[in-house]
Amino acid sequence: MIKRTWYRQTLSRIFSFALFIGALCAILPLFLVFGLVIKEGFSGLNLAFFTELPKPVGETGGGLLNGIAGSLFLIAMSGVIGITWGIGAAVGLSEYSPPRALDRLIRISVDLLASTPSIIFGLFVYVVMVLPMKRFSALSGGIALSFVVLPIVARTAEDFLKRVPGSIREAGLALGVPKSTVILKIVLPTARNGILTGIILALSRAVGETAPLLFTAFGNQFWSLSPDQPIAAMPIQIFNYAISPFDEWHKLAWTGALVLVSGVLVTSLFSRWLTAEKR
Repeated sequence: MIKRTWYRQTLSRIFSFALFIGALCAILPLFLVFGLVIKEGFSGLNLAFFTELPKPVGETGGGLLNGIAGSLFLIAMSGVIGITWGIGAAVGLSEYSPPRALDRLIRISVDLLASTPSIIFGLFVYVVMVLPMKRFSALSGGIALSFVVLPIVARTAEDFLKRVPGSIREAGLALGVPKSTVILKIVLPTARNGILTGIILALSRAVGETAPLLFTAFGNQFWSLSPDQPIAAMPIQIFNYAISPFDEWHKLAWTGALVLVSGVLVTSLFSRWLTAEKR
């Protein structure tokens, strides 16, 4: 009996240690990447980075104001499109129970969108929008990013809508309230925190995408928020500056990476907080 207890305790310690090593291997790359970004980019973090446009080659200083504003503009545009379609798809799947064939088709389509490399979205929008318009534009960049946002919002919103107790829906319908009003006024507000979590996660992923924007928004060294013109974005500027031969641009690229990673980290932690708040 003593030997059996010793064996079980030893086996438990071995597996606990193995799980600890596995967890450490999972989080260590994150800390290494974040540590390197802080080391290389923190020195360039100042007010000018957020308030000034990039300087011409050979001049020191400057910032990425146009890239920050451009990224926010693109994210807002992609959010308007992707969030609207995503929540619409989630409501259709969870509240209206479409025919089985259509339900399966929608789910497969959403899953395919979620697993499709983002560069494919850029190529698609490049063919259907950029080539016919004969120019790159912020609008095409926003649409490309909306394909990244849509499936994440759709699946997350559907999951949280299904968690709303059916009795809440039945209570509203029993009072004679139209089903559409029950969904808009009762079901969606009840699942608000979960839906917001999915939206934040989707936008966090979209803000760091570079490949779709290279084919659509293209980038801009100047200030521009025109929907039908090329627009600057943080990921594009980081990419262009990182492959340049200029040390000053390398410094801006590292600082831009630090700001971008920090923003994604903060929004991810906020989404976790929302989920915990709901529970």
